[in-house]
Amino acid sequence: MSQAVSVQNLKFLVVDDQELALYATINVLKPQYPNAEIIEAQTAQEALNLIVNNPSLPNLAIVDLSMPETAGESARTDAGIQLLRTLMEKYRSLNIVVQSAYPRSLIRLKHLISSHEGGFTVADKSLPMKEMLTKVDWALNGVIYTPKEMRVVLEVKPEWLEMLELAFNKGLQDKEIAKQMKIAERTVRHYWRNVQDVLEVYPNEGQNLRIQTEIRAREEGLID
Repeated sequence: MSQAVSVQNLKFLVVDDQELALYATINVLKPQYPNAEIIEAQTAQEALNLIVNNPSLPNLAIVDLSMPETAGESARTDAGIQLLRTLMEKYRSLNIVVQSAYPRSLIRLKHLISSHEGGFTVADKSLPMKEMLTKVDWALNGVIYTPKEMRVVLEVKPEWLEMLELAFNKGLQDKEIAKQMKIAERTVRHYWRNVQDVLEVYPNEGQNLRIQTEIRAREEGLID
């Protein structure tokens, strides 16, 4: 897992073309993150301009999947998809939460999501705001959480299996796994996030994430 982001001096970007939804999201965030700076946008172009023209990158972008490209245009899922694509290509460590009741179109971004270095979670817009706060916390802690239909089509890559073998059958820690696989330690942490998403293993109070990952990996036959 990537390191947790400090709750001090956080900066959030919230993107939603519907004013009521935009301010509802902001009002839920404020009590949970009282010291956070929150900037807002209602179109994809405005969101990009805010990031480009700001001296520091936000710690987190909360993005509605359907939005207008520019002011005066109709909201389209394609505009949200293109914004996410641009953000992930240009800002690989940016933590992202996608808000949508119909996230199936995110399948178009599955390869970018699986290689993204920041947290990436999806919050169902039809559920209570508490759900969104959980996904914000997960994203800030580097978790990848995608819709079930995406997890089904994500293949388990050979390098992920090698990592599981070294971790659970050889008992190696991430630093030694990286050495054995001849990759960076942060790449190992990235593999963990993808494996945990495929296996549907997410942070749960009182449970050890690695132990839960091992249990699920053995259940699915990924390791003996």
